[in-house]
Amino acid sequence: MATKSSSSRPPGKSQTVSWREARPAPVVLLSGPEDYLASKASELIRTQVRTAQPGAELVTLDAAAYGAGSLGLQSSPSLFGDWKVIEVAGLASMNDDFLQDALAYLADPAPDVVLVLRHSGGNRGKKLLDAIAASGGVSVDCQPLKKDADKADFVSAEFRLARRRIDGDAVRALVAAVGSQLSELAAACQQLIADTVGDVTSEAVEKYYGGRVEATGFKVADAALAGRTAQALSMLRHALATGADPVPLVAALAMKVRAVAKVHGASGSSAQLARSLGMAPWQVDQARREAQRFSSESLARCVRALADADAQVKGGSRDPVYAVERAVTIIALGDR
Repeated sequence: MATKSSSSRPPGKSQTVSWREARPAPVVLLSGPEDYLASKASELIRTQVRTAQPGAELVTLDAAAYGAGSLGLQSSPSLFGDWKVIEVAGLASMNDDFLQDALAYLADPAPDVVLVLRHSGGNRGKKLLDAIAASGGVSVDCQPLKKDADKADFVSAEFRLARRRIDGDAVRALVAAVGSQLSELAAACQQLIADTVGDVTSEAVEKYYGGRVEATGFKVADAALAGRTAQALSMLRHALATGADPVPLVAALAMKVRAVAKVHGASGSSAQLARSLGMAPWQVDQARREAQRFSSESLARCVRALADADAQVKGGSRDPVYAVERAVTIIALGDR
């Protein structure tokens, strides 16, 4: 089983892996504030242990409410010699008893035990984190996916693992619609995989998630950047009339204009720019097409109009709608 080979890693040779690569080891640290990734990594580890050892026992502990000696008691061999998975939550708020017991445990890990430790961030327990790294423990990266490019890669990977195809426009639409929370984005992927057949297109995403405010904002932005002034203003007014919050609408507009500004005048292949700008290649291609309508001066006007609209919708005006409409109009006009 993986734990046996993992235990032979030399001290000081710690390894950091992605959540999709989480594997059983004597000590596994789930490090970072993204709870969804941590939960999926824990699930992967439990599944692999129980596949190899069906009788494995699951034990859960809370490092913040830990009682002295509990780790040693739970990690002691069972009467039947079964494996154990011990999951410890709350390391960011660990008490001193847990810190001392965990440091002692690292010096002599129990056989047939997979210890999974969850630390969401902060300085509490740094001594323990350093000891885990020095002992050769495995660290699973559970940092949040902040860039749209990273979220797009996540969506593509979910569909690839399910042996389903999703086109680039659909990926972008899905991230725009439900990308604020990774757990929601993952659930949306699973719903589309379960409820659709064949290739997943932007039309399918529109059917399931087209009503989201974020998606509406990107539709307005797409129309404005394409120069379709009347359509962009019509969609904007309809969204606002049906109760849409103008703040995320402006955020969606700003995100699109920033992408255009990043590629405007930039040289290099789509792949090269994607790596340097933190974008997906398809995002670079789309932004390049949209950038053709703008000069540096007109882009600067768009950025200023969006900054003004952002301030207005966040309390700087009694009539923020006018500022948003003005920004949309300036974007749609481009160099005209």
